[in-house]
Amino acid sequence: MSMIRDLRAAVRPSRVPLRKESGPYDTTRDPASPSAVIDCAVYRDGRRVETDGPLSPQEAMRQVRRDGGFVWMGLHEPTEDEFAGVAREFGLHPLAVEDAVVAHQRPKLERYDDSLFTVFKTIHYVDHDELTANSEVVESGEVMCFTGRDFFITVRHGGQGSLRALRHRLQDDPELLAKGPSAVLHAIADHVVDGYIAVADAVQDDIDEVETEVFSPGRKGAPRGTDAGRIYQLKREVLEFKRAVSPLLRPMLLLSERPMRLIDPDIQKYFRDVADHLARVQEQVVGFDELLNSILQANLAQASVAQNEDMRKITSWAAIVAVPTMVCGVYGMNFDHMPELHWRFGYPLVLGVTVAICFGIHRTLKRNGWL
Repeated sequence: MSMIRDLRAAVRPSRVPLRKESGPYDTTRDPASPSAVIDCAVYRDGRRVETDGPLSPQEAMRQVRRDGGFVWMGLHEPTEDEFAGVAREFGLHPLAVEDAVVAHQRPKLERYDDSLFTVFKTIHYVDHDELTANSEVVESGEVMCFTGRDFFITVRHGGQGSLRALRHRLQDDPELLAKGPSAVLHAIADHVVDGYIAVADAVQDDIDEVETEVFSPGRKGAPRGTDAGRIYQLKREVLEFKRAVSPLLRPMLLLSERPMRLIDPDIQKYFRDVADHLARVQEQVVGFDELLNSILQANLAQASVAQNEDMRKITSWAAIVAVPTMVCGVYGMNFDHMPELHWRFGYPLVLGVTVAICFGIHRTLKRNGWL
């Protein structure tokens, strides 16, 4: 609540240097901009307006109000103080600003009087040589987007989800960029969902590998099985993936089906394609979750069967060993009057009968599959 009260008050933006990233749109130092700003530019008629140096949010908005166009500003993990001046300059709603600064938000779309606030979860596949019980399969980040009539602001959290390549690609298509901030919102949504598709394909390979290990035959034709910890870890990663994909479907459907004054009608048609791709990925991820449940249950069942098999073998050998143990126990009682005790062939006869009984038990158990 203290942050909301600060946003409603007049707060000057921090006078610290811009954060620097590599690329042709590097920012150097500007004492009038918060350090979290990666790039701030004005776009008019689909083209970037070149300036002598980096623009502060205040300077960019002054140009837009004077000459038209829109501002596209990107920030990375801004603090409350760094974002306060930006929020005041662009008239952002305090609740949306709080979500953007705190992060760890659920994918959503919220409409305010003069802006749309959209949250995307970015997912990145982590390459690994071998899947283990501690392997990290996916990394998640967040991209928050503020879409206004003459501005578009992105706030990124996490090390993944850089939008630099996307900005390059849009600047190479002035006709699309001329549609305004809604064109940028669509491009980011499409970029995020395309990332989901790539991650889903990679996760599918991991699941196929685990499934093969669980059901492929080992020695003597029995299922080889795998470590349950690996399956459980993969399931946890899939659940994280699912939390990014599933909540986003409704916002994409809203953007594609309901007319909104901040979304260009021509751009709205493209959101249908994004929603369709997202629905396909959601079906895949739900299928992954269910399949991993089945694989985990099958692996646990195999472990139980293997334990039962071991117990059957132990019981079988115990039954065989019980015969000579019993005979030896009887003849070890030292009585004078015992069968065949003083006969010359008594000892080999008892041994022969014992071996015959043991052989018969072994053959019977072998035929029944216990050995």
